[in-house]
Amino acid sequence: MTDVFRSGFVSFVGRPNTGKSTLTNALVGEKIAITANQPETTRRPIRGIVHREDAQIIIVDTPGLHKPRTLLGERLNDIVKDTYTDVDVIGLCIPADEKIGPGDRWILDAVKKATPKTPIVGIVTKTDKASRDQIAEQLVAVYDMIGGSDVVPVSATAGEQTDTLLDVITTYLPEGPKFYPEDHTTDEDRDTRISELIREAALSGLRDELPHSVAVEIDEIIPDDNNPDKLNIHAIMYLERPGQKTIIAGRDGRRLSRIVHTARKEIIELLGCNVYLDLRIKILKNWQSDPKALGRLGF
Repeated sequence: MTDVFRSGFVSFVGRPNTGKSTLTNALVGEKIAITANQPETTRRPIRGIVHREDAQIIIVDTPGLHKPRTLLGERLNDIVKDTYTDVDVIGLCIPADEKIGPGDRWILDAVKKATPKTPIVGIVTKTDKASRDQIAEQLVAVYDMIGGSDVVPVSATAGEQTDTLLDVITTYLPEGPKFYPEDHTTDEDRDTRISELIREAALSGLRDELPHSVAVEIDEIIPDDNNPDKLNIHAIMYLERPGQKTIIAGRDGRRLSRIVHTARKEIIELLGCNVYLDLRIKILKNWQSDPKALGRLGF
């Protein structure tokens, strides 16, 4: 009797800031999704590939479902709902240190309506931030909410229970072949990953509405004429209003310099070579609600 090999897709869903991207990175073993303290950091489905002896699991990290305030928000929600219908299992992420609220129940209802036959696994995230009693209480609450399915507590930052979660997900996957070669951890293209690293650096420390107004586009990546082992990266950061440019740049341009410095280190680690990063700021008025601007930025 031959060993059974399983392969398939799992989508992590939940409110913004429930730890979906951090969990994706922990399971894949590499940073493929940016993380930040602000809601709505993830703006497109990101596929991370987990290779196991008995399975290949493709994790689809999605934007957090939310009540949209802009056309961008509406399109992100549509993307998430479309993703539901194409996966084999859904992981509903709920933090251990936060009470289940109407937003969680709204998301669960949306999932069940969109794809009533897809199994749902409860994932209690951020267990490192909660007491044992809190975790136990949340496990019971999530179990009751989703109707008696598997519920797994995990801490992505501490690496606790991640293997157990993969074991549980694997049981729900169909028998099938590998979809990706062993050396693939994501199907995200190079330019997209670089632009996201720049946006992550820009989001650090931002508050209120400004984080949602930040978008980054790679203009060009060219070899350095004087150093064949170095790449020159030219990128554009789009903001919605001139006043936001002052905030991003900071006093005497210090904040912008810090963004470039932080992003450059991450990009060097990603590419494995030295880079020069040129980051310019442009105003694209109210781009989150402008269909043409959203199309230009890939939404």
